[in-house]
Amino acid sequence: MAGKKVLIVYAHQEPKSFNGSLKKVAVDELSKQGCTVTVSDLYAMNFEPRATRKDITGDLSNPEVFSYGVEAYEAYKKNCLTSDITEEQKKVQEADLVIFQFPLYWFSVPAILKGWMDRVLCQGFAFDIPGFYDSGFLKDKLALLSLTTGGTAEMYSKAGVSGDVRYFLWPLQHGALHFCGFKILAPQISFAPEFSSEEERKAMVASWAQRLKSIWEEEPIRCTPPWYFGE
Repeated sequence: MAGKKVLIVYAHQEPKSFNGSLKKVAVDELSKQGCTVTVSDLYAMNFEPRATRKDITGDLSNPEVFSYGVEAYEAYKKNCLTSDITEEQKKVQEADLVIFQFPLYWFSVPAILKGWMDRVLCQGFAFDIPGFYDSGFLKDKLALLSLTTGGTAEMYSKAGVSGDVRYFLWPLQHGALHFCGFKILAPQISFAPEFSSEEERKAMVASWAQRLKSIWEEEPIRCTPPWYFGE
């Protein structure tokens, strides 16, 4: 919808990859709708994934014993986080929808994307205590995981060798994004594109593009354990 702002946090090394195709079609489709689309291409940006004391530009609150969570919280309140963090926080703050585009690594996100979450979604900006889950500071925003897998859909079924795909979504969607208040849209999962035919890959990209045409009409999932693990 015209006027909406979308941030795509993209974590893949190769622009010509299948993930790259999914990112591109999202940019194209959402732009056609009149949305303002911003892409954080983490590998192209050489984004630093490590959470270290270098993230704090001012004096530490406790220089004797370093606690990253405490220091990042204090630095956020004093506007003393490094510019690469604050620039990403500004993008998130301005976005109505944040799409995470990535290949599944070990049932999780690539290290560079995990580092983005570790450093950008800090206490004070994304949540506080209290001020998490439904009260998280990003509660007016939508989040969506668009990911690719190496295994087939059958492998990620309840009877499959990897178990239900929703199991590994729990720490990502619930423990990280919903903890910060995001309303979570159902994930877009492209199963085993590397082992699919060209026609099958084209169909996956087309399915994503088609979904994006009505993405603003979707209702968020129920962010409760039964959605992930069954009743």
